[in-house]
Amino acid sequence: MQTKQDQILTRIERLGPGKAFLAKDFLDIASRTMIDVTLASLAQTGKIRRVRRGLYDVPKVNPALGGELSPDIDEAARALARRQRWKIVPEGSWAANLLGLSAQVPSKIIYLTDGPNNMVPIGRRTIHFKHARPKALAGLEGKFALVVQALRHLGKEGVGPREIETLRAVLSPAEKRKLVRDTRFGVDWIYDVAKKIAEKAA
Repeated sequence: MQTKQDQILTRIERLGPGKAFLAKDFLDIASRTMIDVTLASLAQTGKIRRVRRGLYDVPKVNPALGGELSPDIDEAARALARRQRWKIVPEGSWAANLLGLSAQVPSKIIYLTDGPNNMVPIGRRTIHFKHARPKALAGLEGKFALVVQALRHLGKEGVGPREIETLRAVLSPAEKRKLVRDTRFGVDWIYDVAKKIAEKAA
């Protein structure tokens, strides 16, 4: 039978490299004190990395250089939002980067949230949580939210065949259908783009 420490390690190993997690994610296994002691021990041995208080990740390693990569900002943001029970949506240029529509990492990484305005340093970057009205976040979730934010950032003239093909590749057939359905009564050009993205979805 696995010890509680082994159960915590097994769950972490299932997450895989780059995934961020919280100490509270293991409260169904052990007490907070035991969790903190276990995570501190794993961090000391290098199996996990302490990103900030209560937030950890399984570091990715650069295959060429052998060194650890910086924490995954989106993973960290989602873990922090989960802890606070915030809804978050990557804004504009950051959404475009996450979808592969832009290679440029914005100087300011912003997430719209139903929580308060906040700034959280993660590694060498800072995540900016920007409070948005509930109406602005209504219906925005998952890949759909990313696509809508990215398209708004790129603008009608910034969406061509390359962008449409990129989005076709990253969205599942079900996500494409949802995109068409949920943009139908919004901005006309975004709905037109959504239909083009979904053309090959069975």
